[in-house]
Amino acid sequence: MDWKTDWGLRGRMAFTMFLLFALYVVFVGALTVYFGDFLFPLIMLGGFSLAQYFFSDKLALRSMGAREVDPDEYPDLHRRIERLSQQADLPKPKVAVANTRVPNAFATGRNKKNATVAVTTGLLESLDEDELDGVLAHELAHVKNRDVMVMTIASFLSTIAFFIVRWGWLFSGDNRQGAPVIVAILVSLLVWVVSFLLIRALSRYREYSADRGAALITGKPGALASALMTIDGRMDKVPKEDLREEAEMNAFFIIPIKAGFVGKIASTHPSTENRIEKLRELEKEMETA
Repeated sequence: MDWKTDWGLRGRMAFTMFLLFALYVVFVGALTVYFGDFLFPLIMLGGFSLAQYFFSDKLALRSMGAREVDPDEYPDLHRRIERLSQQADLPKPKVAVANTRVPNAFATGRNKKNATVAVTTGLLESLDEDELDGVLAHELAHVKNRDVMVMTIASFLSTIAFFIVRWGWLFSGDNRQGAPVIVAILVSLLVWVVSFLLIRALSRYREYSADRGAALITGKPGALASALMTIDGRMDKVPKEDLREEAEMNAFFIIPIKAGFVGKIASTHPSTENRIEKLRELEKEMETA
């Protein structure tokens, strides 16, 4: 496979991380105003960051209700991921399955050696062989591009800032604490909005990049395009209860959920129509090459 580095994605990830680092500095400053010293907020954020880095994969799988499965349970799924991993020049990731009718998939893990590819039972029941390969290759492309780690770190800051915006008023206490807490909440609101916009912009581009990567791994961009159409069509038939359960994982899914808190604010994905159009264009390029 002639894998070409996506410098556009790497540049966007580097720029996003630089801006998020600047936001961290502002964020720590705001928390210092609240706590009255510099060391405590720094230790707190550092501890949360390390926990997020090392345990984000387990938290993501748990939030989805996904569990790691062995080759005896899902032999075909394991064989596919092993074959596609070899084609992508990647170590075989762990395999997880979530028992839900929502047809979707996502990748998680802090690096290539600690990655997990998760799919739902709804996805396995919806796609044919080539379409399933396209979706799995898309998730492996996320792993190869290392964008899963970047999205995990980026989402951490947004989550902490939103928590302070939502619950910070509980710690206002007396009048002496009231003003610092209000400052911390306002700065956290700014940090949350900016970090959310950065995540959304990066997430859209990473989906296009993973689509291109999947096409290179399988050599069949049309199969992924067909899978996207199938999944998108099935999403409207899934009960809203299932959609609400999965909405918070939007940035990691191959198809975004259009309901729940995240879906109501903004989409983290480009439209399915635009993704299919680009895949069709790539298919024509590969046919004439």
